[in-house]
Amino acid sequence: MIMSRIEAAPDEAQGSLTDRLLAGLPSEAVLTDPDVTASYANDMASFCAAGAPAVVVLPRTVEEVQYVMRTATALRVPVVPQGARTGLSGGANATDGCVVLSLTRMDRILEINPVDRVAVVEPGVVNAALSRAVAEHGLAYPPDPSSWEQCTIGGNIGTASGGLCCVKYGVTAEYVLGLDVVLADGRLMSTGRRTAKGVAGYDLTRLFVGSEGSLGVVVRATLALRPLPPRQLVLAAEFASAAAACDAVCRIMAGGHVPSLLELMDRTTVKAVNDLAHMGLPDTTEALLLCAFDTPDPAADLAAVGELCAAAGATEVVPADDTAESELLLKARRLSLTALEAVKGTTMIDDVCVPRSRLGDMLEGVERIAGKYALTIGVCAHAGDGNTHPTVCFDARDPDESRRARESFDEIMALGLELGGTITGEHGVGVLKKEWLAREIGPVGVEMQRQIKQVFDPLGILNPGKLF
Repeated sequence: MIMSRIEAAPDEAQGSLTDRLLAGLPSEAVLTDPDVTASYANDMASFCAAGAPAVVVLPRTVEEVQYVMRTATALRVPVVPQGARTGLSGGANATDGCVVLSLTRMDRILEINPVDRVAVVEPGVVNAALSRAVAEHGLAYPPDPSSWEQCTIGGNIGTASGGLCCVKYGVTAEYVLGLDVVLADGRLMSTGRRTAKGVAGYDLTRLFVGSEGSLGVVVRATLALRPLPPRQLVLAAEFASAAAACDAVCRIMAGGHVPSLLELMDRTTVKAVNDLAHMGLPDTTEALLLCAFDTPDPAADLAAVGELCAAAGATEVVPADDTAESELLLKARRLSLTALEAVKGTTMIDDVCVPRSRLGDMLEGVERIAGKYALTIGVCAHAGDGNTHPTVCFDARDPDESRRARESFDEIMALGLELGGTITGEHGVGVLKKEWLAREIGPVGVEMQRQIKQVFDPLGILNPGKLF
């Protein structure tokens, strides 16, 4: 239904698109060279179709975004909002003949308020840039996706991004207090608040977080900040089985501990990191668990967790003495995805989240699936919140191996649902998982979500073909 409404646009209206945009926008903001526009066609996801944009627009102001949306509505042209295109689900992929609305030039930090503990930013602000800016005021913006040096706040909001710190500090949704959003018809709407509390009306702010640009275009965000925590210390624990490492995770969480980071790497990932960086991790390591605390006395917390790891069967427990040693221990985790990509040249990174109590079943199941399809599949996980990233390694030049990679990917998602989990914890649905969204939320859930989409975007021009 959404696509048919767009395709009903007359040819002459499509033909006037560029002229209409140039009539109200600076010429440098409108890109039409096919070689240039093609570079904006897709994000970083594999197996996700992407179309050819008619034009790419890079606005600098809210008024320019409004003009784009008014023009798109008048001409019935689809609009695909984009950030840095570091996404892993195809959620920023272009459709044929669309306007790609790249928000990367709207990159101003408008306000940092230490009293209210809020920051007001434009969508193109890079996550790491915001973190560094607020740190100068003794504050922190906790969400830290792995791509934090490149990804933008607008993109983080669109996919409700997570990161390594979620086990203690939560995901992006918990830090978005209010939004300014340009709707499909060009109207500007403000949602939420900047106060510490507020329950006036439906929570439309949360509705936009994770909507992948399908309901409106975020042009300004009011974000909650936290006091800057002490430097964290890290512990590394090696295990002779993934099951023992997952048992340690359960013991840590059941014991009431609140680590700032709790990450797990399976045998395949550890080997890939060793092969790439020669870090000297023992070949006998079946799983590596990394735990960190940013508390006033992290050494005591690490000692307590070390005892729990030993009780779960850790073969070695190594607590860091200082920040430098902690960073060294974290290096392996940060190299995980790069190392796995080097195994075969191409990866599909899954994003299945399961209850922490089923984490061991998830890893066991992924190992079984890897054997079934004769593939290398490594798992690194935000173990503290059950968010696993099974990473399928394959040769994209081999059609049969590519087929097996896609089938194994789907089977991993099915396993996650079977274990009471969700198909995505932080990467979003996009194109890659749209069929699986229907399986997770059911026909009634899909129908209700489509009705919400209809309210905000009656012509179906905003990021069509994504989610459902």
